[in-house]
Amino acid sequence: MLVYLIAVAVVILLLAVLAAPEWVTSLGLAIERRISGLKLRKAHVDGFDIPYLDGGKGEVLLLIHGFGGDKDNFTRIARFLTPHYRVIIPDLPGFGDASRNPKASYTMADQVGRMHTFVRQLGIERLHLGGNSMGGFISAQFAAPYAHMVESLWLLDPAGTAASVDTPMIRHYMETGRNPLLVERVEDFEKTISATTHKRPFIPGVARTAMGRRAVRDFELHTMIMRAMKHESPLLEVAFKPMPTPALIVWGAEDQVLSPAGAESFRQLFPQSRVIIMPGIGHLPMLEAPRQTAADYLAFREQLARTGAVQ
Repeated sequence: MLVYLIAVAVVILLLAVLAAPEWVTSLGLAIERRISGLKLRKAHVDGFDIPYLDGGKGEVLLLIHGFGGDKDNFTRIARFLTPHYRVIIPDLPGFGDASRNPKASYTMADQVGRMHTFVRQLGIERLHLGGNSMGGFISAQFAAPYAHMVESLWLLDPAGTAASVDTPMIRHYMETGRNPLLVERVEDFEKTISATTHKRPFIPGVARTAMGRRAVRDFELHTMIMRAMKHESPLLEVAFKPMPTPALIVWGAEDQVLSPAGAESFRQLFPQSRVIIMPGIGHLPMLEAPRQTAADYLAFREQLARTGAVQ
């Protein structure tokens, strides 16, 4: 009888995996969030519902995901951060589980304004700010008008400078309009994973299917957003002078999306900075090497707290 019940349970589980990959993925993410000490909450900003993860205590560390990503890009690394800080990770409007509005504008300036409204809505006056890729672009740009709020920056393979976007992938997009971050078919999501990671993180097949389906649903909107970013979001070195905000600039040496040569352009934009190039890592250090990436950040914050300077 026990063997029969186990067999039935296995069949039911397999059917659930095949029929409802989104549900199974949500269950897995809920477990990962719990392990990392994160709870799911929701805010409403400028007509957008913004789900966000919130956990830990202490100084606020706000983390912003990249293009095509979502708040759970930081869930695995958060387990090393929530024992030290209050970690807040929102979905940007137009991405993840946040609202979509095809008539809205999604330039970097728009997203900066929304993130500012978001943090003020949470009653946050000072924060440490981090972001990956497009989220790094938004974080760096946030530090210009809101320098009085930003204690430090953590820029993980950030977009936003001429040197960072000088890659074969970006040049190909400029010529053809095609980019592995824009997914037309579910099976093409494997190309997205290959393009964005060098040290491939564990992502169950059911999760890859769910993520691929969402990317396909977002193809039109994300194509529009990427086109707007190209035409309406000026490069940081053009728009801003060097800024005094302390920064930790991290880049995967094998990044195919954005060039590690961009680290120097960000160092010039933030002279009070430290640069770490991670060998064997691609575009997503927080997913490919969460423990080491977190350890480097904790060391940066410890030094900043001890000396008030970056070395």
